[in-house]
Formats: sequence, structure tokens, C-alpha cells
Amino acid sequence: MKHLFLINPAAGKRGSTDALCRQIVDTFTALGLDYEIFLAAAPRDCEARARAAAESGEPVRLYACGGDGTLNEAVNGAAGYDNAAVTNVPKGTGNDFIKLFGPTYRSAFSDLAALAAGPQSAFDLMDCNGRLGIDVCCAGVDARIAADVHKYKSIPLLNGMAAYSLSLIVNVLFKGLSRPTRILAGDTVLDGESTIICICNGRHYGGGFMPVGDAQPDDGILDMLVVPKVGRLTFFRLLGAYAKGRYREHPEVLAHFHGQSFAFSSPQELTAVVDGEVIHAKDFHVSLSPKKVWFFYPAGLNYHATAITSGTQPVPL
Repeated sequence: MKHLFLINPAAGKRGSTDALCRQIVDTFTALGLDYEIFLAAAPRDCEARARAAAESGEPVRLYACGGDGTLNEAVNGAAGYDNAAVTNVPKGTGNDFIKLFGPTYRSAFSDLAALAAGPQSAFDLMDCNGRLGIDVCCAGVDARIAADVHKYKSIPLLNGMAAYSLSLIVNVLFKGLSRPTRILAGDTVLDGESTIICICNGRHYGGGFMPVGDAQPDDGILDMLVVPKVGRLTFFRLLGAYAKGRYREHPEVLAHFHGQSFAFSSPQELTAVVDGEVIHAKDFHVSLSPKKVWFFYPAGLNYHATAITSGTQPVPL
């Protein structure tokens, strides 16, 4: 089996790419495994290299070394190929998907020897207007905040947190929380304005949000939460409950749907973010993809992490 490392040099701190390359060489030379290091030079380079490796038909393990965007590229390249499996080496600041493996995810997925020998599972994928995602698709004020962070990062002296704070202020206070939308969830039609539309295959996004704590990446079901038009005071009052997966406590505001297909549209252009990838459109269709992707992880970790007790808090099984 070949082990192909897809590295995003733009992710992580200065010097992290060189350090990771040394770790790969030392680890895989000692293990006597066939490996290759690929350094991306432009967006979608990792996706193209992953697809080429998958299309070869040879067994390959693809290590997406970066954040959720790098993992998304590997997933889109390897989806539907039984000979290829993907994982995420947490080189980026945002590695939300692998948080479903528990609080030790960062150190566990940085252990390359454990990753190389780990088991793999077939995970579901979402299809959002043709772009596959493994974790979360959001389309609301949260998506607009995330999309604008990249714009504000170009301003001198603004680091990641400062850029996020500025994007939050601008979008919440000046651009307005809600947008007119028509949402289709099975037989349910929601017409009006919405603040957040969040569709989950995984459990975490946005650095610290876990809207549906019992979402499972391999159960053939997507979870959607919808927050209708709310005022700023209500938005900030409910934000903590939304972030911690306590939507059952607020059914009058947080609407929850199970399904395999959802659609939403607006007369205005909407912004959606799929695993860090930004999409602009007026009409969106998000459905369970017929394709799956093999995902490998260190032995001993468990992603089937929650049962619901007391109707509120998720509790580890």
C-alpha cells in the first residue's frame, strides 16, 4: 500500500511544513513503508493529486495535512473509490471534523505510525450543489462570518482571532442577521427569513460549535437545524445553547429535521460553507451522496460518541 501525504504549506505555523516532512521521512523510513510527499502549490492541487492516486486502482492511504479545507479536497478526490482511504493530520488551526474522535484528537491524529496502522470506516458524504462535504454545511450569518474572515485576514496587523472578531461585528451589527429564504425539509416548507441553516453529517464546525451532538457520520441520515429570523438579543442569548447542541431545549426557535435531502433558496445570493469551502448561489440542494469515503484513524478511538439523556446534554457512550 502507498501512503500519500497531501500537504498544504499555507496551513499551520511557520516552519510546520518542514517539521512535518522530517517526521514523515523518519517515521515511514523506520516502518519500511512506501510513501510520497506532495506539496500543494495552488487551491485544489491536493484534490487533483488525490483523485489521480484513487483512479490508479492501487491501494492508497491519503493523509490530508492541513485544516478542514485540505481534508475536503482529499475527500472530493477519493470519494467512491474502494482502494483509497483518507485521514486528516491536524496541521491547520481548524480541524473540526476529527473532533468527533474525542478530546485527544490532535495528538492522536499527529501520531503517524498509529495512523498508518489504524482501522478504517466508510463515512457518508453530503452533496451541496455538486461539492462533497464530510462534516457540516452552514448557510446563514455563521457562513457569512466564516467566508469574510479570509477577506479581513489580508488587513495588516489582523491575526486570525482579530479577523474573526471583525467579521462577526460587521455581519451581525451592520449587514443584518437574516435573509429571506424558502426551505424544504421533506413535507415541511418554511417561508420567511432565516438566520442560520446548518446541515450536519459530522458534529463540529466553526472552531467551537457542536449544534447536533449526536450526529453520526455513518448512519445514512443528515441533521438540519434552522434558526428563523431573530433579534440580536435573542441571537446572542441562544448562541451558547446552539453551540453546545442543546437545541431540544428551545424548539420554539431551533427547528430540527432528519432527512437525506434538503433544499433552500432566496431571491438574494446566499453564502454557504461546506467544510471550509465557500459557495455562493441563490439555490442550494444538499443531499446524502451515493458516494462514500473510507476514513482511517488511530486504533482505540471511537467516533460513535453520544447518547441523549434527559432530553438535553449529549453523554459519551
